[in-house]
Amino acid sequence: MARRRGGPRRGPRVRRSPGALRQRRRGGGTPSGPCPAGEPSPGTPKRRPPRPSHHRRRPPGHRPHGPDRLRLVPRTPPGRLVSRSAQRPLRTLSLARPRRGLYQDRVKQHVDAQYQALLRLLLEEGREREDRTGTGTLGLFGHQMRFDLRRGFPLLTTKKLHLRSILHELIWFLSGETRVEPLQEAGVRIWNEWATAEQTARFGREAGDLGPVYGHQWRNFGATLGPDGIYARDGVDQIARAITTIRENPNSRRILVTGWNPKEADQVALPPCHTLFQFYVQDGELSCQLYQRSADVFLGVPFNIASYALLTMMVAQVTGLAPGDFVHSFGDVHLYKNHVDQAKEQIGREARALPRMVMNPEVKDLEAFRYEDFALEGYDPHPHIKAAVSV
Repeated sequence: MARRRGGPRRGPRVRRSPGALRQRRRGGGTPSGPCPAGEPSPGTPKRRPPRPSHHRRRPPGHRPHGPDRLRLVPRTPPGRLVSRSAQRPLRTLSLARPRRGLYQDRVKQHVDAQYQALLRLLLEEGREREDRTGTGTLGLFGHQMRFDLRRGFPLLTTKKLHLRSILHELIWFLSGETRVEPLQEAGVRIWNEWATAEQTARFGREAGDLGPVYGHQWRNFGATLGPDGIYARDGVDQIARAITTIRENPNSRRILVTGWNPKEADQVALPPCHTLFQFYVQDGELSCQLYQRSADVFLGVPFNIASYALLTMMVAQVTGLAPGDFVHSFGDVHLYKNHVDQAKEQIGREARALPRMVMNPEVKDLEAFRYEDFALEGYDPHPHIKAAVSV
């Protein structure tokens, strides 16, 4: 017999009958007799062990879990990504224009969906913590939410919010006022608990004087306090500076406003909870990110979302831009224990369509906005949920 190239010497081929072949496949031994128990028939090919689950063949069109389960393969042209399994090109990433979908998926979520997810997170994973009020909280450190202002005004629909209070408070902030009387005259009582004689006496003020709170820091940061208890107008107007920078240098990374003044943090009725915000201009749109050091999720955060979304829209209008995104970043985010039942009730409610905020287009100066310049359309929320404030 001629030797087969590239392989071992083989013996003569033996022709077998169909019956013998069938018997061998069933493991019944050779025609001359069965094999001893536990031993394979002579000449029976060894069976390959089953593939591990992660080596099994995938059905056509299968993709690894997740949209970006890709890796670079050696000797692959730069910028070309290939799949883990098929080792074939999937797509080429262009560096000229970044994809918007990497973080924009969260922006598309309804404001109530993100808010309810935060409530659920605190109820399930929040750690019990003591606080200055003595109420007790379930808290976490670090969280972020994103809202697309192009899709509607982010006012919660799973419980009714008092928009009148939000509007008057924001206008009060922008005026630089420190006394609570303008809010009370407008029927807004959200600052009353901190304006009592007992509260203001802690830092040497009379009843109704909240000290250098948000508006003062925004419009007159670092001003000199006179012997009569009145601040001179010699501080930094951070709002005016921010608007000027947006108009003249929109690519600046220094368009910030801070409400936290370490020198005066203990001279106010309530140290600023929402401490710092930054504006960002891109493609004719104005976005804003807020950092909030302390967040009362059930009572405070819904107001903060609406207030800073509205501030972004107002600044965008007076600078000739369109509203973009509002990004809300948190430090200590907490749910007071006396709000747990209310939070569970709100989680069980279904979100409704977002309303639309309409502003007077004739207003081109931020200080010229009045309550009458705003109109909310299509707001159909669930009923209000009452909860006590912890002071």
